[in-house]
Amino acid sequence: MLPTHALFGMLLALPVAVLAPEYGPVALGAGLTGGILPDLDLYVGHRKTLHYPVGYSLLAGVAAVAAVVSPMVATIGVALLLAAAASHSLVDVFGGGLELRPWEATSERAVYDHYRGRWIAPRRWVRYDGAPEDLLLSVGLAVPLWLHVGSPFRPVVIAALGVGAVYVVSRRVLPQIASRLVSEVLPGRVSPSLLARVPDRYLEGADRGPRT
Repeated sequence: MLPTHALFGMLLALPVAVLAPEYGPVALGAGLTGGILPDLDLYVGHRKTLHYPVGYSLLAGVAAVAAVVSPMVATIGVALLLAAAASHSLVDVFGGGLELRPWEATSERAVYDHYRGRWIAPRRWVRYDGAPEDLLLSVGLAVPLWLHVGSPFRPVVIAALGVGAVYVVSRRVLPQIASRLVSEVLPGRVSPSLLARVPDRYLEGADRGPRT
């Protein structure tokens, strides 16, 4: 889930914040931004449009060299933003597939690999985004951050855990809500062209309730 990615991006930046505190704010901010960035494609080709597991990784490697050779706000910020975006794209492979109810494990699409031109299958080490183990992972990531960062990033850590906890509790009913919105509430209330932009997965089993 997005809070886990955000926390992981910040954790990547933590060594810089601890060892070179003058770069701490930009490092943590870049890690946070990079952890969130790929999921901005949620409604436009999710896990494909802004997910580049190979591309981000290559660019992050180049940027890391630049940051070591010439450490400054710009080079460190770019390196950590790309590293966090790469980690987000790669870590999504270890979760569930790209379906409305990922706990049903019906999709073999986790992240699109633009380099090879194919979808990478989900490993399901974390069964799906918003699974209880996803929240446990977020808590584990948050502990070292809480111990070593200060304002304004401590509130971000708490907010991420709070959002994550709410998401985990409500995860199983969200598909039902989304399906009803798309099939019953929005038609006639929004333009057909706007409704046509809703991803197909939100139409999957619109008449079905949550599974346990």
